[in-house]
Amino acid sequence: MNLYFLVEGKTESKLYPKWLKHLIPELSRIYAPGDADKNNDFLISGGGFPHLLYRRLPDSIDDVNGSANYDYLVLCLDADEQSVTERLEEVNQFVHNEGLTLNNCELKIIVQNRCIETWLLGNRIVYPRQPVTPEFIEYAKFYNVSINDPELMGIAPNFDTHAQFHLDYLKAMLLERNIRYTKNHPREVV
Repeated sequence: MNLYFLVEGKTESKLYPKWLKHLIPELSRIYAPGDADKNNDFLISGGGFPHLLYRRLPDSIDDVNGSANYDYLVLCLDADEQSVTERLEEVNQFVHNEGLTLNNCELKIIVQNRCIETWLLGNRIVYPRQPVTPEFIEYAKFYNVSINDPELMGIAPNFDTHAQFHLDYLKAMLLERNIRYTKNHPREVV
């Protein structure tokens, strides 16, 4: 089985390979899409949304069709301020409107609801039982992700988007464990 991953950003391009190695250890990573042979995975960052959809997805479909060795093209992107259903509809509508087709390969869409940091907030083992920093205590009062689903968390009043808030919440939560998190260097969360 050969998998081609088109992920939204830099963070996913660092996390997904580590997760894949854990979930499907028989896959071998390749660094050029044309090198797919047997049990390979290729991963490329789409450079954020909407670039991922409007520029990279057509190129990735060309890569997959040109190789003819891929079983799945896996598109991983954030829902952001949309629902998962709305984001899926947007992607499917784009594929339809542009007349994009895959030959002998199936498109799988993974929508990260709301963003990759939202998923990382779901790690209940990392959640501090005895928070000490005032910043994190305020986040926990607003919404306790150790009890409640992070995907259902709203936005604190001083934030404009879910992604901004969830990123700051995650940073504060991890800092309680002396873990520094940045999108470019997710280190320990992998």
